[in-house]
Amino acid sequence: MADDFHFYQPALGHGLPHDPFNAMVGPRPIGWVSSQDGEGRLNLAPYSFFNGFNYTPPIVGFASIGAKDSLHNIRATGEFGWNLATRPLAEQMNQTCAAVPPEVDEFALAGLTPVASRVIAVPRVAESPVSFECKLTQIVQLQGADGSAVETWLVLGEVVGVHIARHLLKDGIYDTAAAQPILRGGGPADYFEITPESRFRMFRPR
Repeated sequence: MADDFHFYQPALGHGLPHDPFNAMVGPRPIGWVSSQDGEGRLNLAPYSFFNGFNYTPPIVGFASIGAKDSLHNIRATGEFGWNLATRPLAEQMNQTCAAVPPEVDEFALAGLTPVASRVIAVPRVAESPVSFECKLTQIVQLQGADGSAVETWLVLGEVVGVHIARHLLKDGIYDTAAAQPILRGGGPADYFEITPESRFRMFRPR
C-alpha cells in the first residue's frame, strides 16, 4: 500500500519536477490586491495565497511571501482593496504579476482603470465586477513549527465596503459562475475558471 503513495518531508525536498504543495491546495481564489503608499502611488498585485476567514465581521486575508510593496503600503496606510479576477481580466491580472519598481503603477501597466472607493482612499479596479474595500486588522509574520520566523506575512483586513455589478445578482442572489472567476491551481502556469457546468449542490445535514 505504501508504494501507491509518493511520500516526502517538505524540509528534505519533494523529489518532483515541481513543488506540488500549492497545486494540491487548490484551486485557490486570487487576492488581486490594490493599495497605495503614503504619497498616493498606486499598486496592484495578485496573491495566490488568499481567502476569506470570517463572516461577521467579514475578514479576508492574503500572504505576502517576502516583504513586497503591498505589505509596505498596507502597513503604512491601513487600507487595501480586493478585486475579483475573472476570465476576461486574466491577461491584465497576469500583467500585474510583473516584478517592477515601487514607483510603477500596475493599473497603468495593465491598462486598467482605478476608480474611487466609497469608504477607503485606495481605488478599486473599475473593470472588475466585484470589489471589497478593506481596513487592516492584523499583520502576522508566520513562523515554523520550531518557532523560527518565516519571511512571509499574513495580512488580514475587515471588509468595510462591497461593490457588486448588478448583472451578477439574480433575484437578489449572487451568481458566482456568472462572474467567471479564475483561480490559481499551482503548477508553473495553471489556472482554473468556475463555470455553470462545474456546479453541483449539497445541502448541509439537519
